[in-house]
Amino acid sequence: MSLSPLIDQLIEALRVLPGVGPKSAQRMAFYLLERHRDGARNLSSILLSAVENIGHCQKCRTLTEDDLCSICANPGRDVSSICIVETPSDVMMIDKVTGYKGRYFVLMGHLSPLDGIGPDELGLDKLALRLNEGDIQELIIATNPTVEGEATAHYISEMGKKRDIRTTRLAHGIPLGGELEFVDGGTLSHAFSDRRDI
Repeated sequence: MSLSPLIDQLIEALRVLPGVGPKSAQRMAFYLLERHRDGARNLSSILLSAVENIGHCQKCRTLTEDDLCSICANPGRDVSSICIVETPSDVMMIDKVTGYKGRYFVLMGHLSPLDGIGPDELGLDKLALRLNEGDIQELIIATNPTVEGEATAHYISEMGKKRDIRTTRLAHGIPLGGELEFVDGGTLSHAFSDRRDI
């Protein structure tokens, strides 16, 4: 039996977040109501503002409050290189840890014909327009190493080849500190076929 229809609605609303099941949502709801009402007000205010004011960068499609994100608007970034990623969080991670100083293009997903996600849904027509501008010398494909991510990488690499643009793929294989006996067969196979000189 529920204590309040509004509490039920709050719990259901929290379940929209990835990885949040009924118990976690209930715990969050009661925490906000019992111990942190100011935090709840602040969260709701910022969430509403974010939903109303954040859109997509006109050039790379990442999330931003402006027409162009800070990366696309930065004249110091290398315009000859584009890193293709699946999500805005991939942009944050690559920019934070790699020292990459080029530009990005965010697909907002990967090719998945069964889910009705084709090239148009990923904005590949916009990517084609950028590639046709002629200043791109390298495409760095950083899609996830899943079946869908690999299919997406192949499709984009073909776009690069048609325009004589160097196309590279992020290496994937055995993680640092990993032991061969614990690595799955697919990862080991990729690592073996993508080996390089030392």
